[in-house]
Amino acid sequence: MAGHPAPTRRGAARARAALPAFALYGEAGGPAAPLLHIESIDSRSRLYDWEIDAHTHQGLHQVLWVAQGRVEAMLDESRVDAAAPLLLAIPPGVAHAFRFTPGTEGFVLTVNTALLAEGDAAVGEALTTLFAAPRGLALDADAPEVARLQALFATLHTELRADDAGASAGQVPIWLARALLWRAAELARREVAQAQRRGAAAQPALYTRWVVLMEAHFKDHWPVTRYAERLGLSTERLNRLVRAETGLNAQALLHQRLAREATRRLVHVAAPVSRLAFELGFEDPAYFCRFFKRQTGLSPRDYRARAEQLRAAAAPMSD
Repeated sequence: MAGHPAPTRRGAARARAALPAFALYGEAGGPAAPLLHIESIDSRSRLYDWEIDAHTHQGLHQVLWVAQGRVEAMLDESRVDAAAPLLLAIPPGVAHAFRFTPGTEGFVLTVNTALLAEGDAAVGEALTTLFAAPRGLALDADAPEVARLQALFATLHTELRADDAGASAGQVPIWLARALLWRAAELARREVAQAQRRGAAAQPALYTRWVVLMEAHFKDHWPVTRYAERLGLSTERLNRLVRAETGLNAQALLHQRLAREATRRLVHVAAPVSRLAFELGFEDPAYFCRFFKRQTGLSPRDYRARAEQLRAAAAPMSD
């Protein structure tokens, strides 16, 4: 978002320490913050020319609902730039900033941690999912959830404005807030499940790419990091991918493939062990012998001798 650069990784902690922390944006307050607060987007954003500078809330969870218009949002180091309908979930302590298109409509719900700590385990689990990380949930304008969320936000806004106490003394606003957060949490869980399914669907093709790359370069003794770079993965993700398919990490599978090729050549190629070692990418035949014995339990010469014995024993007897 222009004017609100995300903190760099090196300077994130320093930048975070310098960010203002509010109960509600532009208002001092911390422990005395209301348990439950909702306001329309325009009621505050209009005062700041539709731009809310980077800040944090300690101990407060926020949900921003964009019903009409558009928002550019900074959520820690990630960016969201999307049109309505859109829901943003912001956990406590996350640096965030917004730039709305003028006339954007929606609501900002702010809840104290105490509200989330109450209730049954299912509610707690749902809210943990929603606020596990800052997230943006873009919705289809025709999705039934859009009308439900808009109705809940609007009703909660009306209830709290009608409450002469100005806070959440009554139970009805709390029930409405929990229903709203539950709906939002269901959307978050659905998004997580869809992402997992997309990842599962992509995994076989990705594993095939790994196998093709391994077959092309296992004799080149590439490090696992190089395979990961070629596949556009982190080393950790490549290892998880390979382990899910084979039970081995990437390095172990590379060693297994190299040893299998060595056994094939020892049995079927009548060449000195030193030559086979060089053909398999080993600069030192002695190191190849140690590697092979670690993988098979036998030295290359012993493995070849045993294979010849087994072949001779299996040959038909001549008259």
